[in-house]
Amino acid sequence: MHNESLQLPALRTPLAAEIKAASSAVTVKPVVNAVRILRYLTHTGAPERAADIARHLAINPSTCFNILRTLVAEDVVDFNALSKTYSAGLGLAKLVEQLVTHGQRLQLALPLMRELAAKFGVTVTLWRRMGVDRIVLVNSESSPTDMHIDMPAGQRLPILMGASGRLFVTRLGLSDEQLRAEFEVLRWARSLSFETYLREVNRARKRGWAVDDGYFATGVLAVAAPVSDLSKDIAFTVSAVMIRGQRNEVQIEALGEALRDLGHQLEAVLF
Repeated sequence: MHNESLQLPALRTPLAAEIKAASSAVTVKPVVNAVRILRYLTHTGAPERAADIARHLAINPSTCFNILRTLVAEDVVDFNALSKTYSAGLGLAKLVEQLVTHGQRLQLALPLMRELAAKFGVTVTLWRRMGVDRIVLVNSESSPTDMHIDMPAGQRLPILMGASGRLFVTRLGLSDEQLRAEFEVLRWARSLSFETYLREVNRARKRGWAVDDGYFATGVLAVAAPVSDLSKDIAFTVSAVMIRGQRNEVQIEALGEALRDLGHQLEAVLF
């Protein structure tokens, strides 16, 4: 079994620089204290008085009380009026349950991805949008053939890159000038003009799937389709990656249409 690992390009966009600067700003202490209080209550597992929580966490008593009152209002902390104690609330448990459920849903996507990977002899990947400037690989299923492209989960990619990028561009609401500014600072594996990129974006908009023919990664062809959430925003993309030259145009079109159908199936599973 031969595995080829993709080397993803570094994230270098004006938008990324802006977000990096924001992430390096001073943390908001009340938020930090709120998280510390929630961790403390879930760790102890027993009701606690505000004064005891404040003392244990070295938080100003008045500040601690105000944070607790806010958390109660948001239904993530419960307050017992008789004992004057606080405990982790049902709302917090529901939040955790939703996260677990989402992880389970991602696992349910794997058999559908595996089926398409086996049918077309490709590696099928699921990418999730993370914020405004990047996507991350969350699932990957390879074909049971002697040669496939290995795509380990956790890889990150600028949102405009690859076949998936051509799909996300259609929903970002950028002007041609704004898109050009973001495009110009991306590093492609082989030369790609903005005009060609824009034509491919418009073509993806019309047919519901997109292609990157070796521009993102040398020797690799990728086809991607959107997976939209309940508000019709693209939350994920499902992509097939293969060695360039393995498919003719008719076969690529058939794969694109199959991915578009798979995208619709995954919408029912993930949302």
